[in-house]
Amino acid sequence: MSPARPSGVRPSNPGRLATYFHVHLVSDSTGETLNAMAKAVTARFDGVIPIEHIYALVRSDKQMDRVLQEVASAPGVVLHTLVDRDLREQLEEGCRRLDMPQIGALDPLVGAMSRYLGAALSTRVGAQHALDHDYFNRIAALDFAMAYDDGQGSLEQLEGADVVLCGVSRTSKTPTCIYLAHRGIRAANVPLVPGQEDGERLTRLKNPLVIGLTVSPDRLVQIRRNRIDNLNANPSSAYTDQEAVRDETIKARRAFERRGWPTIDVSRRSVEETAAAITNLLSEHRNQKIGTSW
Repeated sequence: MSPARPSGVRPSNPGRLATYFHVHLVSDSTGETLNAMAKAVTARFDGVIPIEHIYALVRSDKQMDRVLQEVASAPGVVLHTLVDRDLREQLEEGCRRLDMPQIGALDPLVGAMSRYLGAALSTRVGAQHALDHDYFNRIAALDFAMAYDDGQGSLEQLEGADVVLCGVSRTSKTPTCIYLAHRGIRAANVPLVPGQEDGERLTRLKNPLVIGLTVSPDRLVQIRRNRIDNLNANPSSAYTDQEAVRDETIKARRAFERRGWPTIDVSRRSVEETAAAITNLLSEHRNQKIGTSW
């Protein structure tokens, strides 16, 4: 069980006072699904900041008693993804006694799927986290991303990738590769470095999809300056110079267009949004219907 903390959401209107509220997330597994759902829902409300209380791996009556004590001390909404019937009933009864709203977050979707498929529900806790083929594929993809990060690896080794990301420095190549690895996608990345690496060698790849990541010069200068400040490093004139950066990004974009690589502008995209666009392009590539941009 984790201590309560604000979820990191900030009100979109800085002139308006934020509304804080407690949300209790109860899971008999890792809690990742529930946490993601809660964040997606609360993001729909302006000026609302949830204080999250996360209870993972709740699998006994004693653990549930402790959860209900925490709920009583910080009244709020209770969301859960409990599979065990007895634990669900214990939580539901406890919330009724405390007059707290409780919601089985997956219930509507599970019910609809059950009716459509005409299949009985599994009561196995944490079924989505089984040590199966998909799990080991994700681990292998993570190993791959770390081994072939930042231009590492020969062309022969890069042929084992599903996708190779190419772009100038600070275009979120590494975190995007790591995120894709958690989806089971083997991703490598090659940085474009003026005078050293131009990415031309990637044109000889036959199997992976090569995607160019672009960014606006102004945004790139801001990101690079922030990185230098955080590292307390001496600023490099070429690395953060507005004109030098503009020239660097223009050359990268033109190189991508000349090679016919699909491109993604990451200027205002989160890693998750960039990864989603890559997944779409990869799906099109596998179906031999690839476009030129996203």
